[in-house]
Amino acid sequence: MDNPNASPAGVSFAEALRVWARIGLLSFGGPAGQIALMHREIVEQRGWLSEKDYLSALNFCMLLPGPEAMQLATYAGWKLHGVRGGLAAGLLFVLPGALIVLGLSMLYAGFGKLPLVEALFYGVKAAVLAIVLEALLRVARRALKTTADWVIAGLAFLALFAFGLPFPLIIAAAAAYGFWRGRGVAGEHTGELPSWHALSRTVTVWGAIWLAPLAALALLLGPHHVLTEVGVFFSKLAVVTFGGAYAVLAYMAQAAVEREGWLSAAEMIDGLALAETTPGPLILVTQFVGYFAGLREMGSVWGGLAAAAVTLWMTFAPCFLWIFVGAPYIEAIGKRPRLSGALAAITAAVVGVILNLSLWFGLHVLFGEVTRREGWFRPWVPAWGNLDWFALGLSVLAAVVLLRFHFGIIRTLMVCAVIGAVWRLAF
Repeated sequence: MDNPNASPAGVSFAEALRVWARIGLLSFGGPAGQIALMHREIVEQRGWLSEKDYLSALNFCMLLPGPEAMQLATYAGWKLHGVRGGLAAGLLFVLPGALIVLGLSMLYAGFGKLPLVEALFYGVKAAVLAIVLEALLRVARRALKTTADWVIAGLAFLALFAFGLPFPLIIAAAAAYGFWRGRGVAGEHTGELPSWHALSRTVTVWGAIWLAPLAALALLLGPHHVLTEVGVFFSKLAVVTFGGAYAVLAYMAQAAVEREGWLSAAEMIDGLALAETTPGPLILVTQFVGYFAGLREMGSVWGGLAAAAVTLWMTFAPCFLWIFVGAPYIEAIGKRPRLSGALAAITAAVVGVILNLSLWFGLHVLFGEVTRREGWFRPWVPAWGNLDWFALGLSVLAAVVLLRFHFGIIRTLMVCAVIGAVWRLAF
């Protein structure tokens, strides 16, 4: 369904394409870095979405399975130019990283670890840490308006970081509290909703786009062919990835290594490292897994490429289904007091979620070893003796050139990448 209020800012499609491509190429740092980048590009610098629209959309995307940042980009594109805008924004968010991960997967399969690539991304990660923390402070200042908001954000952070509670439980609790808090509040009950006919048409079309290729693989190649098995595996994964990639990486790694035997545990760890240091959603590690499944089972690079393509399709096609079905409801929800109250509470909780992601990312950038304690109190604990002082210094440098000298994201990333690469290759 097209957005009836497309292009609220009068943005040309060509201009939007350039920005979506820029975001796709610079979307380092996992969900926290990507959310920060999009906020800077489309809210602060260009005003394409208001702060309220951005946070409402982010709340909605946090409730969906799949990579929330990619879905947020898809919503922003839909908001500006309808379905074609959503497709453009979503695809350009994914494809640059997908091509890089695919290329690195092929190089890794042929030559093993890539020291130069690792050295370059060492500096990139340090720079992203500064970008993420600066954006977190900006979002918190705008989203946390009352004492209750601060309490919700703090509890959400503690629940995730210190106790390892399930992400859906935290969001559900925040939504229930906000819904309760919104009782008796006067407000509009307006907002045009899509007709059942339009809704069913969207579900049918995008459901077919997602699942028809899988059915064709099963019919043509049989249910036990590796391409069919890859398609089924990642289709299932696509509907349970609540909370983003981190929530299912352990399950995916165990299943791909131990049950399917597509790659070794060491290869799985290296694949995750590649996905963490390249642009695009972290869930692109699925493409690394798919490539190795096809390479090993079909015995050729072409088999690996085919399996990688199937993986990419089954991982991201559902994301367009969720957004195109749900996007028309976001504004209407905001005009219903109880639902609006639920979303406001989720907004506060999401600040805690982003803080958790930021701290998790920062610990892994600055320390050589980070583990999670066992038991009911389960915070992430770094090996303090393994603090990487150079990475810390590089992050401080990134913060200085970004905030004091206004280098911009691209120049900051390039400077830190070069300095980091020289350091890692020399020492």
